Amino acid sequence: MIADVLTETRDKMDRAVEVVKEDFNTVRTGRANPQLFQRVLVDYYGSPTPLAQLASLQNPEARTLLVTPYDKTALKEIERALVNMPNLGANVGNDGEIVRVTLPELTQDRRKEFVKIVRGKAEEARVSVRNIRRRAKDDLDALKSEVGDDDVARAEKELEQITKTHVDAIDDALKRKEVELLEV
Repeated sequence: MIADVLTETRDKMDRAVEVVKEDFNTVRTGRANPQLFQRVLVDYYGSPTPLAQLASLQNPEARTLLVTPYDKTALKEIERALVNMPNLGANVGNDGEIVRVTLPELTQDRRKEFVKIVRGKAEEARVSVRNIRRRAKDDLDALKSEVGDDDVARAEKELEQITKTHVDAIDDALKRKEVELLEV
């Protein structure tokens, strides 16, 4: 029973770390990267559809991304979704066949702003990990009558170690992303 609680907790915390790493990939560095557009939803025949399902993304130059729709009728909607993307500040143009996204050069102020965004995402992930820990601790406390206080105390120590490992993983990912963002 205790092992089940700890395994489930570890899995949930692993997922929280993966989500924050994916979030970090959507924050722009100096290069155009198809991962920036992972979460873009396009209104395709009335339903929000991920951009990757509607078009291929190519990166011919450092600050340019070409979006080639599989269905040419979706071109305008793809362009509209890219123009309305927050925190991008890109020039979006369409030549009737493809959408060309040109990202502006990042200024030092903009880089610092992105660092703040990334730090906020990291803090949200840490809070998520702590909430998972709290729920697991509640589950362990509920097991006290069945397994005994000593076993629960050992499990709580292991839970703290699992939590520390995952918070450290979030902090390491944050440090790498900050270095990447501030690199000129």
